[in-house]
Amino acid sequence: MNICVFLSAADLDERYTGPAREFAELLGKGGHTLVWGGSDVGLMKVVADGVQEAGGRLVGVSVDFLAAKARPGADEMIVTKDLAERKAQLLARSDAIVIMVGGTGTLDEATEILELKKHGLTTKPVVLLNTAGFYDGLKQQFRRMETEGFLPVPLTELVFFAEDGVAALAYLEESMGVR
Repeated sequence: MNICVFLSAADLDERYTGPAREFAELLGKGGHTLVWGGSDVGLMKVVADGVQEAGGRLVGVSVDFLAAKARPGADEMIVTKDLAERKAQLLARSDAIVIMVGGTGTLDEATEILELKKHGLTTKPVVLLNTAGFYDGLKQQFRRMETEGFLPVPLTELVFFAEDGVAALAYLEESMGVR
């Protein structure tokens, strides 16, 4: 399975890197392909290293202004002209989406895939990996949106909230009929 992971390129502490490394190892050992932003820095590097070391493939999608940070040695590296094209390529090359911890770029990617899903423009499973409770506030906001009528489909049809990588991957494999 080609699994797109939206995540930070920042250098983060062990409470985020440890679970990311564990999830990456699960992906690689499962024979999955990581489709990611292509950077060889920060959390993106941690996950790419883990997937590659565990035998998985790497498909990076970088962007012109970040090409200098692109990972050498990826199985495939695409460089796009802008962020919109990058997101389109990430989604086109993946079967499922995992949203890990990140900043505004990750949040932008997350809301775009959820908006596409809300309108029926994709049926790809989406998992929000809530490492160390990072997305507790967002989860609460999504529940409020649902309760107050802002979501035309149930939240459970848009995204699965996983507390760890094992639950995230199990959900994806079950959704894709891999198990």
